[in-house]
Amino acid sequence: MGSELKKAIDQISKDRGIDRDLLIDTLEEAVRSSVARKYGDAMDIEVNFNEDAGEIEVYQFKIVAEEVEDEISEITLEEAKEHDPNVQIDDEMGFKLKVEDLGRIAAQSAKQVIIQRMRDAEQEIIYDEFKNRMHEIVSGIIQRRDRTGWIINLGRTEAVLPKGEQIPRERYKRGDRVQSFIIDVQKESRGPQIVVSRSHPDYMTALFKREVPEVDDATVKIMGVARDPGLRAKVAVNSLDRDVDPVGACVGIRGSRIQNIVQELRGERIDIVVWSQDIAKYAQNALSPAVITRIAVDEEEKTLEVVVPDDQLTVAIGRKGQNVKLASRLLGWKIDVFTESRYGEMNAASKGLDQLASVAEIPVDNFISAGFETVSQVANASEEILMSISGMTVSKVSDMKSAIMLLGIGDAEENTVEEVETEIQVETEEQVEEIAVEEAEQAEEIEETETKVSEEE
Repeated sequence: MGSELKKAIDQISKDRGIDRDLLIDTLEEAVRSSVARKYGDAMDIEVNFNEDAGEIEVYQFKIVAEEVEDEISEITLEEAKEHDPNVQIDDEMGFKLKVEDLGRIAAQSAKQVIIQRMRDAEQEIIYDEFKNRMHEIVSGIIQRRDRTGWIINLGRTEAVLPKGEQIPRERYKRGDRVQSFIIDVQKESRGPQIVVSRSHPDYMTALFKREVPEVDDATVKIMGVARDPGLRAKVAVNSLDRDVDPVGACVGIRGSRIQNIVQELRGERIDIVVWSQDIAKYAQNALSPAVITRIAVDEEEKTLEVVVPDDQLTVAIGRKGQNVKLASRLLGWKIDVFTESRYGEMNAASKGLDQLASVAEIPVDNFISAGFETVSQVANASEEILMSISGMTVSKVSDMKSAIMLLGIGDAEENTVEEVETEIQVETEEQVEEIAVEEAEQAEEIEETETKVSEEE
């Protein structure tokens, strides 16, 4: 019997990956609990696993007394001498109990304790394993769907793919094999809760590490990732070796490496951007394929004013503002895009305002703080409103009016600005209309594809 117990311990330890000493401790605790259930907590016992005999041994301890008041914890001197002739009063004696005598209820209790402890030990092992695998890619099989998202079978345990971590418009069905990225491991009473994602930016980084050896060995470094999951992403890369082209390394021969990543992300378009310490150069790379005329940098506000040719506005902004939005997210800076014509109009207005500020001998910031951004606004404002500008006097207002008349600025400039704004508005409305038509066509194609897939299923 002892040999069978020892073999069972070794087998369970091997099959379930549970520490052997932990199993033995669990068995000893289970037997101790069973003895307490049968005889009460007052009994002084000691439980040990005998490695040589391969069995659990239980010893009860009693104090030798002249008069016994508690039979569970005390024994008379006469009875004690039957076991040891040299025993004295107040000595402690141990008596071996038979585990088989514990009874059916106690044995059932021991079994429950062992099962629970083994389950706890398994859960602890699984928790430690996946805690150490945080930010790794795992593969599993779609098992079922619940209110939180999809449940994925990872083999020894399950993971949840929440709705917010899925790629929009990506469809799953039971039995599909799917890869995902571990973003959290939580310890709960029912077992470790593993949360995975397919839309997280770090999942993109992990895929590049897997597919591109130069990224894995840190020759090429991923400097940043911005994603619109399922549609488009921008990945900034930098080479620590002058002889290694970061873009070429990530793309691979004939695009083999990048294509593997695109296929895994169900066709998500990926722009690989060369990182630069110069924020203007970095922004120019991030806004590719748009042609950039000039970039104004405001480091204090972390704002970039990007000027593009008139025919490049749509390219720079992208569909639904996707290109500039991802570039802004990648850089961590706010990006304002202007056409050359619009920027020229803004500069002309700003230059005229500088001239008026010079005439009035008042900082141009005082005009802007009072809400004046163009000369036409100053020209059409009443004397009372102009006096609200800090540092303004009646004589300075008169000097400015004279300057405005000499410059020929007023209603004509205002009309020009309105015409430009109208042209921009018309252009924008036409772009919105074109985008709406494209979206309707795409939606129709998606609907036809989904219908076809449903019919095939």
